[in-house]
Amino acid sequence: MNLTALKETHGATEALPTPTQDDLPRRFGDFPTLIDALEYAALGARGVNFYSARGDLLVSARYADLRVRAEKIGRKLIAMGFAPGDRVALIAVTHVDFVAFFLGCQYATVLPVPLPLPTSFGGRDGYISQLHTQMESCRASAIIGPDAMDDFGKAASAGLGLKFCGSYEDFDALPVDLDGPFADSDGQPIRPMAGSLAYLQYSSGSTRFPHGIAITHKALMANCAGQGRDGVQLIDDDRCISWLPFYHDMGLVGTLLTPIANQVSVDFLATEDFARRPMQWLGLMSRNRGTITYSPSFGYDICARRVGNDQLKELDLSAWRVAGIGGDMIRPEVIRRFADIYGPAGFKPTTFVPSYGLAECTLAVSFAPIGRGMEVDLVDERVLSGEYDGSIRVARHFEATSEALRGAAGAALKHHESQGTRYREIVNCGIPLPEYDIEIRDEDGAVLNEREIGRIYVRGASVMTEYFGDPDTTAAVLSESGWLDTGDMGYMGEGALYVIGRAKDMIIINGRNHWPQDIEWAVEQLAGVRSGDVAALSLPGPDHLEIATVLVQCRLRESHERQAFVEQIKKQILSVTGVQCRIELVQPRSLPRTSSGKLSRSKARQQFLAGSLIALAY
Repeated sequence: MNLTALKETHGATEALPTPTQDDLPRRFGDFPTLIDALEYAALGARGVNFYSARGDLLVSARYADLRVRAEKIGRKLIAMGFAPGDRVALIAVTHVDFVAFFLGCQYATVLPVPLPLPTSFGGRDGYISQLHTQMESCRASAIIGPDAMDDFGKAASAGLGLKFCGSYEDFDALPVDLDGPFADSDGQPIRPMAGSLAYLQYSSGSTRFPHGIAITHKALMANCAGQGRDGVQLIDDDRCISWLPFYHDMGLVGTLLTPIANQVSVDFLATEDFARRPMQWLGLMSRNRGTITYSPSFGYDICARRVGNDQLKELDLSAWRVAGIGGDMIRPEVIRRFADIYGPAGFKPTTFVPSYGLAECTLAVSFAPIGRGMEVDLVDERVLSGEYDGSIRVARHFEATSEALRGAAGAALKHHESQGTRYREIVNCGIPLPEYDIEIRDEDGAVLNEREIGRIYVRGASVMTEYFGDPDTTAAVLSESGWLDTGDMGYMGEGALYVIGRAKDMIIINGRNHWPQDIEWAVEQLAGVRSGDVAALSLPGPDHLEIATVLVQCRLRESHERQAFVEQIKKQILSVTGVQCRIELVQPRSLPRTSSGKLSRSKARQQFLAGSLIALAY
């Protein structure tokens, strides 16, 4: 639905964003299905708003508007012969069209499958191959996307025998009779049930790609309720601002479906516009009095690096209540730097809310307490490496302000390092939502005690049903009793979850564990190295022994400059982590990314070994 159509529908004379406050009593996701949640939200005035890269409002749609259009789309899908459970691939542009079609699929009880945009797939051919693989994996019956990407959809759907392939506009223009009821060919009402599937989610970071994660309406509503009621603890003045992509679980569930289920207005900035003009995110937070937003660490890092003094003076971030951090490993130094820089604009360090989640759990698993900021443990590196087999030795501190952290905690770190012991900061990712049971297990499956490091297992109402159409892969991670192996490593402390990293990314050299995030962070502290320029991994060396190897994107052209850069990197890694690494320089923008923009270490390893990721000479 374009802006003109919205104006005509409601007699508006100009586009205004949907309101923050509403007289509709808030319900915290206590609905059987997403459709029930939408229909309740449609009784109020809140909704979704889409902004340009310059911060101009493009489209404003109340949830009532979305309901009207979604019903029409649902009727058309039924009339076209789509059966309950059919999969409809939707190219997930940050636009009201995607939102309406995602909800329209619910009315037809077909499963929307959000697919990524062509940002991280090595050009046109790589992106088309990615779309084809995902559609083939879920056995899609249709692909629908923006008009500008119609050629991609047609090329990717070759040989798949789809019922429909075209743009959102093409679908709207189809001459289909919409006068009939929501019923199947036998006249039975078509309406999703709580236990039926709501959508399939392809997760870039926490799944065994390319398997679609099957999420039921019941699981979705349970997670939306937990996020709104227990996680961010919504209040009447809350307004969400987001640049996260709809094809990622944090963008789809966290900033679209959860606001619908909890009746919150949301302002969206396209991910690609955020990448070009990241300060527009904070500009929207300031102008619209945004209170809730979420981002991986790199989003806060970009804004800390890009802001100018004039921009800072124009911002008022005093309304900001929840600065959620999730989606990748949380980097304390990045978070502290952001708080320091934006403090003069009214940002409070206690606004940070670290969290943990994964698409296999719909989204959220745990949230740090609201209003307390970031908390970390200082953990002996010997424990993390497996060299020291005792209980975790911790100098624990609570970060209420950046100043306090630079004082007591900074002194603690320096003291320990002066004694010859290195410590790593592990972020408290919060208390699990009430629906979850969590266990930390060792390699043999035995449940570990408090502050013992192992694999994180979770069980709860929001855990996925399956990896769609793949029982073997499902059985490898999901037990018959409902326990999910997240693939992440961590420990519990006083009821809170501390996450260390992905088990599969761990580098094991001579029997010692090395976490790639530590090595990457060390290199990123060097001048001229940007966040995302570094990938630490294990590669075969002489006699087939594994060698800790660091791939670094390099912009230097002269051989002597590259040699000096390599020596600087080696010295920095050894100084910070005590690890001796082989350094390989690669071209800028060559390290592979997942669909959500995360570094893909496994793909980097594959490409380097295959010769498609070529090292630069020095």
